[in-house]
Amino acid sequence: MSTPAEAAAGAATEPDGPEGRLRRFATIWSRAIFPATATSLTRPEFEQRLLPLARTLNEALHARPFDPTPAQEVGTALVGMHCTDPDALSRTLGVVDAYLVLYCGGLGGSGELAAEERRARCARLQHALAAGFARALRERTLTEQEAIARSAMAARSDAQQALHASEERFRAVFEGAAIGIGIADLEGNVLEVNDTLMQMFGGLDAAVRSRNVGDWGHPEDAPNVWKLYGELVRGERDHYRVEKPYYRGDGTVLWTNLTVSLLRDAEGKPQYQLALMEDTTERRLLNLRLRYEATHDALTGLPNRTLFFERLEKALSAGDGMRFGLCYLDLDGFKAVNDSLGHSAGDRLLVEVADRLQSCATAPGEMVARLGGDEFVALTTGPRTEREVDELAARILAALSSPIRLDGREITVRGSIGIVEGPAGERGPAEVLRSADITMYRAKSAGGNRFELADAEADARAITRHGLTNALPTALERGEFFIEYQPLVHLHDGSVHGAEALVRWCHPQHGVLGPDRFIPLAEHTGLIVPLGRWVLEESVRQARFWQQRHADGGPLRINVNLSPTQLHHPGLVSDTVRVLERAGLEPGALCLEVTESALIGADDDLLKPLRQLAEMGVDIALDDFGTGYSNLANLRRLPVSVLKLDRSFTRGMQKHPADPVDVKIVEGIVSLAHSLELAVTVEGVETGVQAAQLRALGCDTAQGWYYARPGAPDRIHSLLLADAV
Repeated sequence: MSTPAEAAAGAATEPDGPEGRLRRFATIWSRAIFPATATSLTRPEFEQRLLPLARTLNEALHARPFDPTPAQEVGTALVGMHCTDPDALSRTLGVVDAYLVLYCGGLGGSGELAAEERRARCARLQHALAAGFARALRERTLTEQEAIARSAMAARSDAQQALHASEERFRAVFEGAAIGIGIADLEGNVLEVNDTLMQMFGGLDAAVRSRNVGDWGHPEDAPNVWKLYGELVRGERDHYRVEKPYYRGDGTVLWTNLTVSLLRDAEGKPQYQLALMEDTTERRLLNLRLRYEATHDALTGLPNRTLFFERLEKALSAGDGMRFGLCYLDLDGFKAVNDSLGHSAGDRLLVEVADRLQSCATAPGEMVARLGGDEFVALTTGPRTEREVDELAARILAALSSPIRLDGREITVRGSIGIVEGPAGERGPAEVLRSADITMYRAKSAGGNRFELADAEADARAITRHGLTNALPTALERGEFFIEYQPLVHLHDGSVHGAEALVRWCHPQHGVLGPDRFIPLAEHTGLIVPLGRWVLEESVRQARFWQQRHADGGPLRINVNLSPTQLHHPGLVSDTVRVLERAGLEPGALCLEVTESALIGADDDLLKPLRQLAEMGVDIALDDFGTGYSNLANLRRLPVSVLKLDRSFTRGMQKHPADPVDVKIVEGIVSLAHSLELAVTVEGVETGVQAAQLRALGCDTAQGWYYARPGAPDRIHSLLLADAV
């Protein structure tokens, strides 16, 4: 007997591609349910029968708009293929849950769905498939019941002509039937029942015989069941089918598929009513269990993402005057618990957290769910959620504040909560949850153990950042980045000493973006390494071009910024050497700028590639000096040859008289740098007064808007020509 995992292992060697992946899914499915199927087909033949059904599920998964109805037809088809064993349904749902998104999630063509939406759709397809399976099984049983009923009625009719023979046939059908059969008069008095029906009601004769049909009402009866009954006994209809519950003598509930037919006499007048009952109690319990498992988290027992989205969608579609409040909780530092104590301890921690959260949301209209991992949500609904949602968030943080004891240790649990609150009917579930998620990360970045309220502008900025992050890889491939150059000027004579390369992004929608908008995103995604390599190649090539065009002038230096991620990249030295050799530029014409904060506490392993580059002749500049709170004595061990003084120290010199404190600080830094044989470059020079003051203090080079703004390479070319003149 194959499990879904074993079936998947057997299918892994089939050809790849959309059709191949679909066939692998069908193979997994067939191997999982074939042992539980009563069929004369071989397994490969059975797999071919499943392939169109797999294709139907794939198309339904990617349909726009989404409609789970085709999955019901798949469930119906399974019954038609004799897959009527409950184990076949359970294994089918397991295969769909584990492998439909895995093998068919990427077969939708353009406009791929988000992983979250695919999982939600997959869950709804499982529900629809189970419903179609149950309905087809029921229809098949009812068809058999109808056949039995007709046989019974035919036997009853023949009895009028050949009483003895027909009575024997009727008794054979009546007593031997696997379903319950009962006969009552038109007043509802039960006249006769078979043993099967008697056993369905607990085996007590008094619980069934001599009873009136009207006594068997149940609070969960369908609204129209007694209306249909009245029409039948009046002769207005010949039969009806319903799902109906009954109370047994011991108080338990019997669920049945009930078919009631009207028996007429030879003249066509209503005479008796014939009831056929199929016991569906176990099937109903199975469906309820499947529904529970599909909508609840297996670890904590809380409602899962599927059920939460159903409740949220209902809350957001409520009537006028209704509001909602959503708390999106993520535990702070949960990964450290898993890493240090193990996943088993992490699971026990999540169970305890779930219990505490449930104790916080006990009021009407409140619920708690687990979305996955260490992410939970709490929902409150009603007309006054503005205040209630804040109180709910405060209760959650208070409940988490008490340490949790695990394996003899007390674990302090903290959480960050994003809150979204508003009137119903204005936003959809996905938009609300996205806003709550963004707000939660804002709370986490503010230190955690707190809650933040959603802000439309902050959401928009986060969405923009996400869009830029996704667009970064293709932007480099499409050549959307370009470099502007800002000249570095000798303070003593105003001549151009070199230029700093500053990368820009020409975004198709947002226009030209400065490095502050995308460099942190590139750092986070790791794209900073190929982007930084491209900037180095372009800058060195441009510097070589300038040198060739101005061979009569002195050496022109190009400054290129290095990010902390690039410092840790093992190919930094080899990439730099290869770029210099390919362009034919001397190492002394290149200066790599590293921020002071990136080198605070740097060990020898981090400094080794910088030392190797410095030994080759490449200048290393310590950028933004003065902002990193580094120990000035550490300058001796750093392989730097240039200090770039942060503009915050020279801003007070833009007007006359200069700030005396700033003057003293800069004077001290310049003296220290020169004593260590380091050159000093000043950033952000914007006025002539400022430039004169810095020149008097002994600074070597400067850059800023006073000399030139960052611009195209030909502007540096023009400045070099002006110097030559």
